[in-house]
Amino acid sequence: MLLRYLTTFCYCLYFLLPIDAFAQGVKDSVIQTSNSIVESDSTINGHSAIPIIAKKKKLQQTNNPKKAGLYSAILLGSGQLYNKQYWKIPIIYAGAGAAFYFIQFNSQKYQTYRKAYIAALEGKPNEFTGKYDLNALKQLQDGYKRYLDMTVLFTVVGYTLQVIDAIVFSHLKNFDMSPDISVHFTPVIYPTGGVGMGMAINFK
Repeated sequence: MLLRYLTTFCYCLYFLLPIDAFAQGVKDSVIQTSNSIVESDSTINGHSAIPIIAKKKKLQQTNNPKKAGLYSAILLGSGQLYNKQYWKIPIIYAGAGAAFYFIQFNSQKYQTYRKAYIAALEGKPNEFTGKYDLNALKQLQDGYKRYLDMTVLFTVVGYTLQVIDAIVFSHLKNFDMSPDISVHFTPVIYPTGGVGMGMAINFK
């Protein structure tokens, strides 16, 4: 059961990490488009229109999302450390500690009741003789087996979520979301040799 969950986790990482390359390509195309918006000599109904020159600073990538995801996949919380989200690391390790405790607890209980159930089937005495009958031992064994499977599943999901968190925050950190936008008029020279005024928009 544990091997099946780990295999599923590896498949998730295989399809998750390449998202970085796709998102980076989309971001580069957006930047290239915004840097080349209009510097033209256009006319509307025979009149020369005011050219609009839009300039955008090229974003400097400070974090590599693929590295952040890889670090988190190798060691819990290392992606958050790479992203400088230090406050998340204690939360991640507290969750990992709780997961380890419940996996160990449910596993021990399952093994205990399983041995007792097998002994009861063979007619041998066990530590629960006189306390639980065969059906009760079977229910306890199956119950703790189910708890163990659920705990392992939630642990794998939590591990995957902390990898996704590192990747997503690294992506968001690379975007410039500043609302600082400036507009001003500036002289422009037309390709035909004329001189006029143009409106420049800077996205800072």
